[in-house]
Amino acid sequence: MSKKYNVAVVGANGAVGEEILAILQEVNFPTNKLIPLASSRSAGKKVSYAGKDVVIKELTDTIFEEEDIEIALFSAGGSVSAQFAASAVKAGAVVIDNTSHFRMDENVPLVVPEVNPQDIAKWKKTGVIANPNCSTIQMVQALKPLDDAYKILRVDVSTYQATSGAGKSAMEELVAQMQSFFAFKLDDAEVKAFAHRIALNVIPQIDKFLDTGYTKEEMKMVNETTKIMHREIPLSATCVRVPTLRGHAEAISVKFACEVNADKARAILEKAENIVILDNPEKSIYPMPSIALEKNETFVGRIRVDNFDKTILHMFVVADNLRVGAATNAVRIAQKWIEMEEEK
Repeated sequence: MSKKYNVAVVGANGAVGEEILAILQEVNFPTNKLIPLASSRSAGKKVSYAGKDVVIKELTDTIFEEEDIEIALFSAGGSVSAQFAASAVKAGAVVIDNTSHFRMDENVPLVVPEVNPQDIAKWKKTGVIANPNCSTIQMVQALKPLDDAYKILRVDVSTYQATSGAGKSAMEELVAQMQSFFAFKLDDAEVKAFAHRIALNVIPQIDKFLDTGYTKEEMKMVNETTKIMHREIPLSATCVRVPTLRGHAEAISVKFACEVNADKARAILEKAENIVILDNPEKSIYPMPSIALEKNETFVGRIRVDNFDKTILHMFVVADNLRVGAATNAVRIAQKWIEMEEEK
C-alpha cells in the first residue's frame, strides 16, 4: 500500500464509529486525512485519532466533495446511509456501509473478506460495498471452511446477542437496570430499548416479528448467508438478546453431505483466517464474550459430532459484535479494496 487515502467515518462518535477509528489506528491504515462526520448535534465535538484530537464535521451532501473523500465508512443508521451515500459516491468515494440499507440490493456486494473477497470487485456498479449483519459475519466465517471441506446441507443457529447490538443507549439501559437491581428497585427500572427488561433476563426477540413467526434479525441471517455464500443454504435462526454488554455468541448445528470428524473439523478451522480455536472442555476452555472483548478474531469451541447423526457437527462461536461484527469487517473490506485497486 503505497498511496494514502482521505477517509471519512460517518457516525464517528457512535459505538461502531469509535471502534472503526480505533481499528484504523491499530492496523496503521494508509490515511492521508481522516474526516469524522456526524449530525449537526455532534459537529464541533472531538474524537481521538493517531494521538490527536480531530474535530467532528457536520455530515452534508457537499462534505465529501469538499474534503476530497476517497473512502467513506458509514455507521450512522440506515436512514443516514439512504440519504448521504449517493453524495459520497458522486464525489468519487467508495462507500463501505455498515447498515442494513444496501445489503440485499442485488447490485451491491455483501462482503466478509475471509469468505467472499472476490465480490468486492463488483463495487463499481453502485460505488457501495455492504457490511453484513453482526450475527451473520461471525457465523459465515466459521461455516465457509467447513462448507468447502464437507458441503453444508443445513444450518440451525441460536444466538446470544449483547445489548451493544442495539446501540449505546441499550448498553446504558442494561447498566441502569442493574444499578436499580442493587438498589432493590428493579421493578421500577425504565424499559425503553427492548420489549422487556433486559437485566437478569433473556429476550427471544431481536427486531420485529414477521408473518412467518421469525424476526427480521433471524431472516437477515438466512438471506445474507445465501448472498455471501453464493448458494441457498437451508438455515433456521433463533435470535436472543442477553444481558451482556459486548460480544455475540452463537450455538450452531450444521448438517453436512457426509459424515464429519470433530478433530478434522477442528484442524480445518484452526487453519482458517482470523479464527481462533478455544476447545478444551476438560479445562473449561471455550469461547465466551469476555474473551472476545475488543478482539478482531472469531473464537470457536465446543466442537463435537452429534450423538445420533454423524453428519451433524455442533459448535459454539463468539466474536465482539462491535469489532468483528461491524468495525473490523468494514476496515478489512477497505484494506482489501485498496489491494485490489492498487493491483490494477
